[in-house]
Amino acid sequence: MATITAITKSNLKKNLPDIRPGDTVRVQQIIKDKDKEKIQVFEGLVLARKHGQGINATITVRKVISGVGVEKVFPIHTPMIKSIEIVKRGKVRKAKLYYLREAKGRKARLKRKEIKETEKTKIEEVEEEPKEEEIKTKEIKQPEEKVKTEEAVGKPEEKKEKKEEEK
Repeated sequence: MATITAITKSNLKKNLPDIRPGDTVRVQQIIKDKDKEKIQVFEGLVLARKHGQGINATITVRKVISGVGVEKVFPIHTPMIKSIEIVKRGKVRKAKLYYLREAKGRKARLKRKEIKETEKTKIEEVEEEPKEEEIKTKEIKQPEEKVKTEEAVGKPEEKKEKKEEEK
């Protein structure tokens, strides 16, 4: 039993994003064709996550292509998946969203939460560690974005105050 657990732990991916039902994800899958390898991207809505956190963990992703619903079940820890990126986060109250298969129009929509750049995570095979220059530029860019959002929030409040003063 110890050898089985050691083998499964070595094959688990370490930097997985927090994938939940209702998320829109972009899965990059490696397809082998004779001697060539190509990457196929499948972007869709996560209907379910099954089999826990272990080596058998899977996600069911649904996408509508020209009016036809297509579902794929991806084993999360397989080496054939290059990356999984969360595009949008949905606000749902159920663990399995199978009711969306029959839902049409407005009933098929989910409430959305906006994802911050820091929450957008990818799993990828780590080939090289980031250089110190890249880390410094990321740290500099983040505070600037915060300043811009504070300025944008402040402007509508100033307009409201001016309207109240005019009255």
